[in-house]
Amino acid sequence: MQTKYKYIVVTFLSLNVLYTFAQEREKDTIDTDVVNVVKPYTPTIADAFKIKETAQLNDSTNTKKKVIRYNIFSIPVASTFTPAKGKAASVDKEKPVKLYDNYASLGVGTYTTILGEVYLNHALSRTERVGGYFSHHSSQGDIEGIRFDNNFSETGLNAHYSQKLRDYAWKVEGGLQLQSFNWYGVPDQSIDLFDVDHSFYAANFGGNISFEDAVINKGSVLYRRFGDNQDSGENRFILTTEFEVPISGEAITTEVNIDYIGGSFDRSYFFDQELKYGNFNIGIAPSYELKQDDLTINLGARLVYLNDTEASESKFFIYPNITASYRVVDELMIAYGGIQGGLIQNSYFDFAQENPFVSPTLFVSPTDQVYNASIGLKGKLSNSMSYNISGHYMADNNRAIFKANSLLGAPETNYQYGNSFGIVYDDITTFSLAGELNVDVNRNFKLGLKAEYFTYNTDIEAEAWNLPDIEASLFLDYQIDEHWFAGANLFYVGERKDLFREEGILVLPMPTTMTLDSYFDVNAHVGYKITDQLSAFAKANNIANQDYQRWMNYPVQGIQFLAGATYQFDF
Repeated sequence: MQTKYKYIVVTFLSLNVLYTFAQEREKDTIDTDVVNVVKPYTPTIADAFKIKETAQLNDSTNTKKKVIRYNIFSIPVASTFTPAKGKAASVDKEKPVKLYDNYASLGVGTYTTILGEVYLNHALSRTERVGGYFSHHSSQGDIEGIRFDNNFSETGLNAHYSQKLRDYAWKVEGGLQLQSFNWYGVPDQSIDLFDVDHSFYAANFGGNISFEDAVINKGSVLYRRFGDNQDSGENRFILTTEFEVPISGEAITTEVNIDYIGGSFDRSYFFDQELKYGNFNIGIAPSYELKQDDLTINLGARLVYLNDTEASESKFFIYPNITASYRVVDELMIAYGGIQGGLIQNSYFDFAQENPFVSPTLFVSPTDQVYNASIGLKGKLSNSMSYNISGHYMADNNRAIFKANSLLGAPETNYQYGNSFGIVYDDITTFSLAGELNVDVNRNFKLGLKAEYFTYNTDIEAEAWNLPDIEASLFLDYQIDEHWFAGANLFYVGERKDLFREEGILVLPMPTTMTLDSYFDVNAHVGYKITDQLSAFAKANNIANQDYQRWMNYPVQGIQFLAGATYQFDF
């Protein structure tokens, strides 16, 4: 009984304690605390252990595995096939071509023609080279229908020294030139013969320099003295440089040009009075190149200051200098165009090189090319064929063109018989369309075609004298095999016009416009390489045997043949 009461008392006390604890928890509040994590939880996967027990089968129908035995029966088969052992194919290696730095060439032909060349180039060290060039071309003429002397001779000599260093390279050179011709284009070949020869000489000295990673990119200088046996003389000095000017992080390429020319002639064509001329100009041409994807644009202008030293007059010119190109289809089709202009410094030297029958009585003045607008399309038709189609529209003020001098009634010199040419100036606009096609197959076959059509509009002159309406050319080179090579070229020049005039005290001036027929000139050559150093060649010029006139009253030689040899060497 006592024990029963004990259990009741213990139970009552336990319930009382629980009730009191619960009342205290209701009065508790939640306090904030900081928990510092000493190490983040990184769970791992325990290795699995394979049960190494064999399951016991209590199947009464369990059967044993059968033992399988294989027997191979060999049956002989007759065969005549014997496989050959593999062998690597051999590649034929061509013998490397030995290149020589020097050569000498000599050829002789009909009309007592002599053609000779010598080119020398020698390395003094890894950075220094010295060399020279000598050429001679002469012929006795013997043009059919011409009674006056018509032989010619051209001889040139040039020497140079160059050095190429790490940051820059420079070259200095000088040369001499001697030319002799005859004013044989006398309209009346039945008159008494007289001496019609004249000659030119030239001496030049200059050099150029180029820099790597410098503000100045390159520069060049040239001085030339040119004259003739008629007491004429001309001095020309040209200095050009190109450098980059950084502006706002962009590079502006700038070209500066200084050009001086001065000369004199012993007399004018009509009067025994000395002619003098002199022009000095300074030009600056800044440009900026902009590239974006397939588009390239060059934005620039050209500013030129001109001073006529003889007339004491000065002028200032501003020309556009803008070009652009866009790759329409990568290398297959590229569209391009631009508008440019400039002041062209004419010279007695340039006139005489283009037309050696000019009289020493010229008035030399610069040409103001206001603009030359162009647009074109070029690209590749295949890996070995490229094309170029373009159109031009030019406006030239004071453009120089050749015009036949008058036949004087009482000539005083050997060039006043209507057998020489002068220079006239006019404002001329020119429109032209040109096309070009080039083929290059494995460097063994090369073909080039080019043609251009011109139309002219003059201001004062009745015609654009001696300017053709069409010019075309074809060039062909073919390496037949290791020894034989051949080539050909053809030139076509369209009609031109000139003016024939007679002037004198008892002669009424009645100018007659003469039309010079178009002509084509076909030339070919063939050669044989005897050794690595020696080769022989043969040439044929004017194969069609045309007696065309390049200038009025100046027919050319007929068909011509020439043969010679070329020797290459080192020293």
